[in-house]
Amino acid sequence: MENKRVQIFDTTLRDGEQVPGCKLNTKEKVIIAKKLEDLGVDVIEAGFPISSPGDYQSVQEICKSVSKTVVCALSRAVEKDIKIAGEALKYANNPRIHTGIGTSNYHILYKFNSTKEKIIERAILSVKYAKKFVEDVEFYAEDAGRTENCFLAKVCESVIKYGATVINIPDTTGYCLPEEYGEKIRFLKENVKGIHKVTLSTHCHNDLGLATANSLFGIMNGAQQVECTINGIGERAGNTSLEEIVMIIKQNSHLNMFTNINTKLISSTSRLVSECTGMNIQANKAIVGVNAFSHSSGIHQDGVIKKRETYESINPEDIGINNSSIILTARSGRAALNYRYKKLGFFLNKNSLNLVYSIFLKHADKKKEITDKELKIILEKANLNNKMLYISDRRNCNHKKINVM
Repeated sequence: MENKRVQIFDTTLRDGEQVPGCKLNTKEKVIIAKKLEDLGVDVIEAGFPISSPGDYQSVQEICKSVSKTVVCALSRAVEKDIKIAGEALKYANNPRIHTGIGTSNYHILYKFNSTKEKIIERAILSVKYAKKFVEDVEFYAEDAGRTENCFLAKVCESVIKYGATVINIPDTTGYCLPEEYGEKIRFLKENVKGIHKVTLSTHCHNDLGLATANSLFGIMNGAQQVECTINGIGERAGNTSLEEIVMIIKQNSHLNMFTNINTKLISSTSRLVSECTGMNIQANKAIVGVNAFSHSSGIHQDGVIKKRETYESINPEDIGINNSSIILTARSGRAALNYRYKKLGFFLNKNSLNLVYSIFLKHADKKKEITDKELKIILEKANLNNKMLYISDRRNCNHKKINVM
């Protein structure tokens, strides 16, 4: 069976930037956009040009700065929005306008005070107008997660007829369960005339912690594009995390899917986005959190030291991290302590290790973590009874005489 390529649509610079407290200037956006192109994303959603002069300028500058990646600009189903988006994209080698409208009853009745018929009419008009500026037009059915499938299918069929090239099915409020979202995608694949002509896209939010799972079920049921952000940033609880969906696909060959992402750049891209946005990455964040490849439990440390795969399903080198971290705490055992001393160039025999370990535990009970500096202090503290111990420092090709208790 031939593997299916999943396109990665990155909206870090648009949906990701909508986080309260996160503001990127044009220079920072261009730097991130270049990094995203190096990373291998298929589409960069560069911004929402009508929203501000700064966003308009950022989209223009990104268009000038990237050459291969599709550059996308967001708009509402409003002529002025679409016109501004088209103008902002004029320097792009591969421009795309992303336009759309809400399709759920919540949006139709309460946001637009409209009817289903008028919503379809506005959807068609927006796509027809966008086609005057670019060939590649993506249509989003906002709040598709809470939209009745039959009406959603009608909307999709209508915009495909008038030239939409990508159909985006957002779970805007993070409402869907994975199986439910997957069934929605499958329903559209099986019931929308002309669906085979377009790319079907997922765009999931993380309000219930299901964004990545929903995106996964979406592509398993026929979607070909995932809209996501670096570090999963985005409004409220955030968006599907790029690093999560990409590594799920990479690690699970039975899915018969692949992306064009250079995963070795994931860690550095994650850090760049965090630094520029000022949005810290939570320590236990999957893939890119500081604790993702850190081990402090003695049992886990012993297993990882003997064979990494014992407690790690992902090789840290695959995302650009040199190795796993063995963190020394009061829960660490002799194997971890010995491992860390070897990293420092000290090779302890069994008796020496037992002696040093007893001192280590006294220190570890008082601290959250024992550092390399403190490990050397612990060796020096073994000098109490003037008992001589020789510890080989192979790194420096000499021997250190250490007095231990």
